[in-house]
Amino acid sequence: MSRPSGRTDEQLRTIDLEPGFAKHAEGSCMARFGETHVLCTASVEERVPPWMRNKGRGWVTAEYGMLPRATNTRTDREAARGKQSGRTQEIQRLIGRSLRVVTNLDTLGERQIKVDCDVIQADGGTRTAAITGGFVALAIAIKGLMDQGALKQSPIEDHVAAISCGIFDGTPVADLDYAEDSNAGADANFVMTGAGNIVEVQATAEGAVFGRNELDRLMDLASAGIAELVVHQKVALEKA
Repeated sequence: MSRPSGRTDEQLRTIDLEPGFAKHAEGSCMARFGETHVLCTASVEERVPPWMRNKGRGWVTAEYGMLPRATNTRTDREAARGKQSGRTQEIQRLIGRSLRVVTNLDTLGERQIKVDCDVIQADGGTRTAAITGGFVALAIAIKGLMDQGALKQSPIEDHVAAISCGIFDGTPVADLDYAEDSNAGADANFVMTGAGNIVEVQATAEGAVFGRNELDRLMDLASAGIAELVVHQKVALEKA
């Protein structure tokens, strides 16, 4: 089996997490997974949604979108259609869940942090890049609150990152690009913490069913890949 990119089974694309990309946001990161580029920005609001008022807890949420020419053909803006697609809603809920699971909302206090993930260019794995870069943007925003004295301790309890893995040409591989994703026999997204604990697994047979041994191999690839992504996150936060 030869991957279109020439990578080995476990090899990730070139990863670049560039902190501080957006001038005005409290936290930002341009996440580049090969040719997939996602701009992640974190905005702090000193209020929470109405249903959370006076509970002494904060909230972390996310929004996700793709620019019209993020892909090889133009896609109409969802704002022009008047509603978000089911795919968009599913992805942004996944991003929000993933970021909240490593954030102590009690320590955050009654404030909300919104993480916007905008896909500039798509070549597979946009949701995984969004989660990985979104964490960096969130962490930078929280560091800013601590520097200002608004928080005495960080509510972030661990790193969180995500990676796609799948079965391409009969072989489990890590970090699918579009050429692989569009022809994969099985496709899976893994979200895990820095400690290696599972946040969420989405796995689907695309062409044919797959066995437990193949799922275990995908899990192993994801664990190793996410450990590598966490190192990239730590480097980005040191730069920030």
